[in-house]
Amino acid sequence: MSIPIERGKIGQSFDDFLRSEGRYEESTNQAVKRVIAFQLAAAMKEQQLTKVAFAKKLQTSRSQLDRLLDPENTNVTLDSLTRAAKAIGRVLKLELR
Repeated sequence: MSIPIERGKIGQSFDDFLRSEGRYEESTNQAVKRVIAFQLAAAMKEQQLTKVAFAKKLQTSRSQLDRLLDPENTNVTLDSLTRAAKAIGRVLKLELR
């Protein structure tokens, strides 16, 4: 006698795994920061902005800009992200789900 195999789903989802490990929120925050850092860097490249020029637009230091663009650094304020988005002609949009 054979047991029928359910097709299409193998085990839990990756989100479920992260939740069970207590790492979902941390991982999500880091993923969001990576995307925002990537988008800022892409906009800088598109507008041919150097880090020095972008830092001047933000009225901040280059080292502070480096922290903002660092995908690993999730300790960035909403104010900093909003100012960076505005400086490159974009809008930061957040939503609760």
